[in-house]
Amino acid sequence: MLVALFLTLSLAVGEVEDPQTAFFERVHALCGARFEGRSTFPEDPGEAFRDKKLVAVVETCDTRVIRIPFRVGDDASRTWILTRVEGGLELKHDHRHPDGTPDEITMYGGTTESAGTRLSQSFPADEHTAGLIPEARTNEWFLSLSEDGSELTYYLERHGKPRFEAVLQRMDRGDQSAVSTRSSENN
Repeated sequence: MLVALFLTLSLAVGEVEDPQTAFFERVHALCGARFEGRSTFPEDPGEAFRDKKLVAVVETCDTRVIRIPFRVGDDASRTWILTRVEGGLELKHDHRHPDGTPDEITMYGGTTESAGTRLSQSFPADEHTAGLIPEARTNEWFLSLSEDGSELTYYLERHGKPRFEAVLQRMDRGDQSAVSTRSSENN
């Protein structure tokens, strides 16, 4: 009896998916989804993103990389890049000029150092970021999804204190499976 219980528990534990893989697959399943919202922190009226419409579109998805263009009002210079890497996930911020050339400050971000959860991952600043933006060496970015995929939260801490938060609501509710499959086939 105990052997049967042990085997059952072992199989159940063996079937538990890695939280980073589960998170990546949850975001991947949203390929084509559009999220809109606003900055919720800081509340300072002088903050650059304050009172601007924020839009993130889970746009390009393959089995290793997901690209999420992030618009701030009319500024379309930002893209979040979520990548599967050895031992975890990486989040980079790709900043471009209107002509498509890279900004001087681009490709900063970090790689997961903990398992996170299937709904949330954190990305402490990497060495590239520390060299590029020394004051951001303690940055930690967080991406989180609500259980039903209707809300995406982007959160940033610096020196262990809140620095920025955007809460975005999903604007489309159609079946995204065809879009996600098509995006994977094209990459």
